[in-house]
Amino acid sequence: MSDPPAGSFDDQAGTVGRSGAPTLAEDLLLLLFQPRSGTIAGENTLFYVLAGAVLADLALGDHLTTTARGRVGTVEDRAPSDGLLRPAWDYLSEKPQGVQTALAAIGPALREPMLARLIARGDIDQVPRKVLGLFPSTALREGRTERRARLLANVRRVLVEGAEPQTRVAALAALLSASGTLPQFHPGIPWTSSVITRAKDLERGEWGANAAAEAVTRTVTATVVNSAIVAITVLPRG
Repeated sequence: MSDPPAGSFDDQAGTVGRSGAPTLAEDLLLLLFQPRSGTIAGENTLFYVLAGAVLADLALGDHLTTTARGRVGTVEDRAPSDGLLRPAWDYLSEKPQGVQTALAAIGPALREPMLARLIARGDIDQVPRKVLGLFPSTALREGRTERRARLLANVRRVLVEGAEPQTRVAALAALLSASGTLPQFHPGIPWTSSVITRAKDLERGEWGANAAAEAVTRTVTATVVNSAIVAITVLPRG
């Protein structure tokens, strides 16, 4: 396994693109946040799931390509401007990697800067509290933007109502399913046989004709997401 550039993920991730559109990985982390408990669902595989979302975002932006051997590489001179995505692109630009290798290299440094962005945007609030009434700490609460509710409604329409998804929503629902956390969204997203079947179809890249305007983008994105899901689903859930 190749090592990522020293310090690059930590140094760049929180500093660039903070005011731009949220990345797919930010949306995924926001969905995985559970307002009732103030926790993040699926912590055992979170790094890998977020890394899968970063790869999917890069593929959606035409920054990635896949090789005949199933490795992931970069499109020359197509570096992303967002600081959460750029370190992953830099890492893969040095040498194409297998998806599982890429997930392991990219994932560990993603949680904190992504959470910091969500807090900065007001999607999640960080509030002070005291542990045992004595020790200062912080707790996470749902923010004021209602963006989580909108994301959840989009995923629900696809999984429950059978709506044909746009590419971003398809990738988001597929990665959410791969994380193993969908049962925790019941009853908002009922844990039924039809939902399970629909989610597995999305994991396999069956996204429908409207999932992307460009056939090449759709193919690369589906390949990257499917490969990431295969890698994620074999991880121990602990």
